[in-house]
Amino acid sequence: MSHGATPPDSAIPQPLRARRAGALKGEARVPGDKSISHRALMIGGLAVGETRIEGLLEGEDVLNTGRALTVLGVEVARLGPGAWRVHGVGLGGLAEPADVLDFGNAGTGARLMMGVLAGHRFTSFMTGDASLRGRPMGRVIEPLRQFGTRFVCREGNRLPLAIIGAESPMPINYRLPVASAQVKSAVLLAGLSAPGHTIVVEPEPSRDHTELMLRHFGAELRVAAESDGTRTITLVGQPELEGRDIVVPGDISSAAFPLAAALLVPGSDIRLTNVGVNPRRTGLIDTLIEMGAEIALENQRSAAGEQVADLRVRAGRLRGVNVPAERAPSMIDEYPILAVIAACAEGRTKLNGLAELRVKESDRLAAIAQGLSACGVVVEELKDGLIIEGQGRPPKGGALIPTRLDHRIAMSFLVLGLVAEQPITVDDGSPIATSFPGFTALMAGLGGPIDAV
Repeated sequence: MSHGATPPDSAIPQPLRARRAGALKGEARVPGDKSISHRALMIGGLAVGETRIEGLLEGEDVLNTGRALTVLGVEVARLGPGAWRVHGVGLGGLAEPADVLDFGNAGTGARLMMGVLAGHRFTSFMTGDASLRGRPMGRVIEPLRQFGTRFVCREGNRLPLAIIGAESPMPINYRLPVASAQVKSAVLLAGLSAPGHTIVVEPEPSRDHTELMLRHFGAELRVAAESDGTRTITLVGQPELEGRDIVVPGDISSAAFPLAAALLVPGSDIRLTNVGVNPRRTGLIDTLIEMGAEIALENQRSAAGEQVADLRVRAGRLRGVNVPAERAPSMIDEYPILAVIAACAEGRTKLNGLAELRVKESDRLAAIAQGLSACGVVVEELKDGLIIEGQGRPPKGGALIPTRLDHRIAMSFLVLGLVAEQPITVDDGSPIATSFPGFTALMAGLGGPIDAV
């Protein structure tokens, strides 16, 4: 597989500047869902036969997953824009990699692949870029060790690391300490290689793309909602997965940026087509509607078990709200852009239960708070949340924002620049390619001027 190149850690920064826009108008289609794209490639690689994927996100994170699968002996080929073919090798058919698996900035790709590799009887080595090498992997390693997998890693359970697959993986019953789709998915993917039933209990529902896709490929999987609010997933191990066709919906985490811009820039009216609206992912939409946003879900439909809709978004006045901690799993990647929206809303917004944001691509809580403050917003950084004092109008702006190699921080503050009194510059827009290639072009097509500096 060869498509694009992973930028080295020393890549030259690409500053971008956004200035106040006129009303945004038109229709756009955001890139494919990143979470679903990773899983389509991986599970397609573990299936027997051919899987064809339409709408795959061709950002660096997903391409790194494809490259890793190629090193593991899976045939991954690009047929055209967003169109890919995966010729799977079947469960247990992966080959010992002759080279290190480099996941760049892809935390999802790395953590899910750890689950895939946990049940294979060979040794593999995994690394990533400077950001990914700094992020903890212990919460995935701990349950995977229970299958019999061994890990050798740096202090703090950080990459680079070695994965010595279990000789005879045994199914486990694992209760997640906190809701995490990545940890749950890693355990389920490891459970594919173990006989019997692998059981995962999550304290509250997290995104269920892995469960839906495993079923789509033929796995037997049961989900039970318990009376205490927990959710139990039971996977029957060693299934015969068969290649399938998949159409990847647009990523709601990417749609969040043009959606936010349309809410904030006066007079805007846009439509975002073919967006995934899985109920485990729509916390942002629920929150924005509470704030008074005018968002309509049109043409609702289903594709490969995933719910899809077109989003019609119009600008309007918004008010601050209290966002409960239990909503975090359904919108964990959307808090940076929600904070930007809250800065322009009328009144106080409090974001709760966000300790996980401190171990994302950057310490997102600190990055959001410092960036907003530099733009003239009154913000209080809590241990696990933020309090943002909105003035009912755009902030002053005019700041240079350090992105810390974080694509969502970069895009969030560029959106703020489209409405702020003075232009906002981010120090490096290159990480945006990891999740949203073509971001500046899409925004320009709607009327949002973002330019290289």
